[in-house]
Amino acid sequence: MPGWLTGVLIAAGVVLATWALLILLAKLLPPGLARDLARLLPDCVTTVRRLRKDPRVPRRAKVAVVVAGLWVLSPVDLIPEFLPVIGPLDDVLVVALALRYAARLVPREVLAQAWPGNRELLDRLVGRRGGKSPDTDTSGE
Repeated sequence: MPGWLTGVLIAAGVVLATWALLILLAKLLPPGLARDLARLLPDCVTTVRRLRKDPRVPRRAKVAVVVAGLWVLSPVDLIPEFLPVIGPLDDVLVVALALRYAARLVPREVLAQAWPGNRELLDRLVGRRGGKSPDTDTSGE
């Protein structure tokens, strides 16, 4: 087997192991901040997937969340995935920024329905005011 292929397989194995560790931690840790942090990336990916398929989400928001999803899947990272704990940090940052952007365009209840995790964490991630609300009229009428 060529050396580069071995390297790619090892890197893929490390990335999968990191994801498995995050999922395991998210299930085993007691409720609290550590568990929320371990669940952050899987919850963000689930939210991106759900928002991408939702017809109530504007196209610009869908593009932002799809780009964030592709960033997570991309082997190119600012911080290499094989570094324990901080490896997924750039993925978390990109997904969080995309969700913050989408939250300004998406009705709040749609975003809340797409988020599988702790609602308080979502509020901290996108801001308490994020998202359009049907009862909020900013037109001044």
